[in-house]
Amino acid sequence: MDEIAKIDRALDEILVHLGGLVLKLSSDEITKTKAEHQALVKSVSQYSVCAVRSSDPRVKKIEADLQRALKPQLRLVVNQ
Repeated sequence: MDEIAKIDRALDEILVHLGGLVLKLSSDEITKTKAEHQALVKSVSQYSVCAVRSSDPRVKKIEADLQRALKPQLRLVVNQ
């Protein structure tokens, strides 16, 4: 069982690093075109599939951050 725990921790570390890279790609300065945005959506989806079985809170936080990054920014406009 100790070997499985080591593998699980190693996978969590990989997911944390991968998630950090995908978060960087979610920046408006990097993801500008429609094709880039579609690639980002696919990357977030694939990350979520991998992260679903992780119990590491860092992986869960990154997954939530990535989901938020995909949602369009809404602005409140006030007419005067």
